Amino acid sequence: MMDIHKLSRRDVLKGVAGVSLALPFLEIMGVEKSRQVPRRFCALYTANGMALPRHEHEIDDWSWFPRKHDAHGNFEFGQSTAPLRPFREHLSFIGGLYHPSGPKADPHTCSDMWLTGAPLHNPRPGAYNSVGLDQLIARHTKRHCRQPSLVLSVDAGTGFSSRTGTISYNLEGHPIPAENNPRRIFDRLFRGDRASMERQRGDLKRRIKLVDAVLENTRALNHTLGRADRQKMDQYLTSLNELESRLIASEKWVDIPVKQQDRSYLDLNANNEGEPADYYRNMLDLIALAFDADITRSVTFMMNREDGMGISDTFPLKLGLSHTHHSLSHAGDKPGQLNFGKYDLFLSHQLAFFLKRLQEFQDTEGSVLDNSIILYGSGASTTHNPRNLPTLLAGGRNMGLQHGFYWKDGETRMSNLYLSILHSMGITEQTFADSTGTLKHTLFSGA
Repeated sequence: MMDIHKLSRRDVLKGVAGVSLALPFLEIMGVEKSRQVPRRFCALYTANGMALPRHEHEIDDWSWFPRKHDAHGNFEFGQSTAPLRPFREHLSFIGGLYHPSGPKADPHTCSDMWLTGAPLHNPRPGAYNSVGLDQLIARHTKRHCRQPSLVLSVDAGTGFSSRTGTISYNLEGHPIPAENNPRRIFDRLFRGDRASMERQRGDLKRRIKLVDAVLENTRALNHTLGRADRQKMDQYLTSLNELESRLIASEKWVDIPVKQQDRSYLDLNANNEGEPADYYRNMLDLIALAFDADITRSVTFMMNREDGMGISDTFPLKLGLSHTHHSLSHAGDKPGQLNFGKYDLFLSHQLAFFLKRLQEFQDTEGSVLDNSIILYGSGASTTHNPRNLPTLLAGGRNMGLQHGFYWKDGETRMSNLYLSILHSMGITEQTFADSTGTLKHTLFSGA
């Protein structure tokens, strides 16, 4: 008799004539399951940098980077990161990171290049950026899950060059439109039945016909699209391509039930015009649920936009602070820098909430947090400075990461961190962007 603990999906399919399904993993498939524990990646971005108060103001305890630390990486949390204390053994701060192209570029492009490390002048004609870390990961993980990736932001869409509304760029370097509505995100993740997919497929065909008609009309009139129109058309075509790739992925799973979960606590009516904490927590809950159900293994969430763009710039005012987010990042006086630190504190509460959710969900081996790498940070340190990028890495204990450090070793290429993350994900790329190698640090010593 077959050893039931060595049962695999292939063995199951051998006994089912005429069936060609990618069956979900069952608990009974113990050995194969243990080899297939998901490895996940989530990038959370906040704009305008973090509070790093001037020493003369004597509020060092409100610095986002730990001001109290030793040569061995031991550190004390400051006031603005205090909510993260329960997760000391699950996170690390990394200082000194930068993108070589950052200091040479418009400082407002820092969100555009945060996950790409793109050069200032891309050699490919018509290309704006290069592939983002999340999308390179998605290319390797999409065969295991229903959705290749989940791209979210507070304002949705793509925004525009240097004032982007997304931090995700596809393999061709085009911005991927982000989603910001909890109800639409929920429907996409958890209501992918055949009827819904047919409606989406029909809508996609109509939109493709519209694009074809516009292009044909342009050719017939011997007109060429101007630069702005070409950019808009490229973004529209990218959104159609993303929709089609999601549909293709989802259709393969349509007859396989999604994991049963308690989702009753979600408020799908939450929106970015209401209470900031309610909105953020519902968005972060959706990410956690998507990871727990293994719907996707690559997620980005742009929590704020650069240079005062978008509705999240007003969030500090809603919290009773003195100025908008972008204005606080430029504050040079003590009250302004203190308020900037208090907004960082608010964001730390949201991050702690997310890490707790991931810790509560359990995989067959460890928690979802243990099997996920969470990257949190900004594309500038403060006042649009593209050096010493505030960076926190959390999770990934079962992926070889060892935490509890504040690590800074002079200036280090951000792309070296990204290459280290790829290797921890089991993706054996030799380089990423302008990387010169992986990080040589205890954080990744087990990877």
